[in-house]
Amino acid sequence: MYGEVNLRNWVERDARRVWHGFTQMAAYSNTEPLVVDRAEGRYLIDIDGRRYLDAISSLWVNTLGHRVPELDQALIEQTAKVAHSTMLGNGNTAVIELAEALAPLVPVDDPHFLFASDGASAVEQALKIAFQYWINHGRSERRRFLALGGAYHGDTTGALSAGDGGFGTDIFAPLEFPVLRTPGLADPNWADLTIEAIESHSAELAAVIVEPLVQGAGGILIGKASDFRRVAQACQRFEILLICDEVATGFGRTGALFASDLCEIRPDLLCLGKGLTGGYLPMSATVASDRVYSAFLGRDLGPQTLYHGHSYGGNALAAAVAKRHLELITQPAILANVEARSSQLGQLLEAQIAGSESVRSIRIQGLMAGVELIGGDQGGLARRVCAESVRRGVLLRPLGEVIVIMPPLTINAAEIKLIVEVLEAALAHVTGLIAL
Repeated sequence: MYGEVNLRNWVERDARRVWHGFTQMAAYSNTEPLVVDRAEGRYLIDIDGRRYLDAISSLWVNTLGHRVPELDQALIEQTAKVAHSTMLGNGNTAVIELAEALAPLVPVDDPHFLFASDGASAVEQALKIAFQYWINHGRSERRRFLALGGAYHGDTTGALSAGDGGFGTDIFAPLEFPVLRTPGLADPNWADLTIEAIESHSAELAAVIVEPLVQGAGGILIGKASDFRRVAQACQRFEILLICDEVATGFGRTGALFASDLCEIRPDLLCLGKGLTGGYLPMSATVASDRVYSAFLGRDLGPQTLYHGHSYGGNALAAAVAKRHLELITQPAILANVEARSSQLGQLLEAQIAGSESVRSIRIQGLMAGVELIGGDQGGLARRVCAESVRRGVLLRPLGEVIVIMPPLTINAAEIKLIVEVLEAALAHVTGLIAL
């Protein structure tokens, strides 16, 4: 499309005006960033026409691939009706239809949906709802939250408070509120210790927040479904609200539509984001059970009202795409492919990657995989391996020393093979250079 347009020119224009998240901009221009112009299927295409297999689903949001005809059409059709109208005190047909379509699928009893634009906002909403729930019940002493070690719930202030630091966020600690912290999934006894804390602090706990089954940004740490079930049961015994953050694990990523389904738990509050629109538009939702929702019913503009909402919460374009995406992702072939490709990916990683002296461990659940390296230099080895993978045509991104593999759910067998082959070659190349 751009012919002989120079990549360096685009990078310089980018660096001059755009501030990239989680990126040191002083070094940005020297890190060989990918500048995407378009996409086809599961591939991103840069300004010079080079193709890159999107093995991270564009930061875990793209579920079915890029330029899905049905989702394109849903967007076009909604554009002909209305792009956005406020949901503050008013309704929109696209949003109502999406909520009705989601209701029988989410693992929440008699669900009600409060829409926002990103996962961190969905978590913020859940925390505020849980806090005010007890105020509305006249139980203001129940104001503390219990969260797990290694947790990541987003980078807004409340979400950071529930999270366990990392990613350079410790500087914001003075802005955060304290939480009761128990060990995360890296500790085999995390569930027992969490249950003990629930029992000891039940009189003051408003809610427990967890990422069911997989702590994604924590490095693809995987827990037992039975442990999450025991924690949920403890919350029920002491009438503590359970918040499940499925921003990363929702919409088929773990092998079921929701990880809570695999754990056989039904949270009071469920946070959704990332894959909700298939990676097309920013949209998230906080799903509240009727038990929680009913606590906010009262006189008009009275104190029980949840005074919270976002300008673009319940965007009509996003809702129309999300509804069509929901119809596609619930087709049996999608989850069957996740199961098959997960098995293939696990076998290939074990056969071709696990034996490397630089690999500490491999963890996989559905199409969420993490290859942990022995780097010892604050992400340097994993970052270099991912950069080399990009040069070879596969887009990967590290979390510290963990290389995350999280391709679209429609990935095929040949593309899984390509990901592992490129990763193997990149790892050998980088470690070979280090040895020299």
